[in-house]
Amino acid sequence: MLTACAGDPVPPGLVSDNAAPVASAPRVSPDKVTVAFEPFTGAPGNIADSLSRQIGNEAVAQNLTLVRRVGAPATYRINGYLTAAGDQSSTTMFYVFDVVDANGQRVHRILGQEDAPGASGDPWAGVDDETLERAAKRAVAELKAWIRR
Repeated sequence: MLTACAGDPVPPGLVSDNAAPVASAPRVSPDKVTVAFEPFTGAPGNIADSLSRQIGNEAVAQNLTLVRRVGAPATYRINGYLTAAGDQSSTTMFYVFDVVDANGQRVHRILGQEDAPGASGDPWAGVDDETLERAAKRAVAELKAWIRR
């Protein structure tokens, strides 16, 4: 059961205190930045695929240049970690997107959570397309703002 009064909204297993320190990102002209999302960790395949599509759609809408995952060079790669927790009355999907540079150094982290309808058994059953769309919009908007900083 998800506790509403918990101090940290991200489950402890999702984000480690041992995470690599954030490196300083080299300045790249925002219009030249390319981004590749790596396969997401923690979510069932159908959820990960749907979130990937939603992120792709949102990236196009916000003029963010995405490249194919396999082999294509990119200014930044995004490693995504997802988890869901909840009960029959509500579900919360948590996400962490680590932005890494060409050397694999984390240069930015995006944290978020989205509430979804509840589900019996597997909390992922409560995560619907609307939930994934909200997560994609927020994550891409934050990524775009960070690129333009």
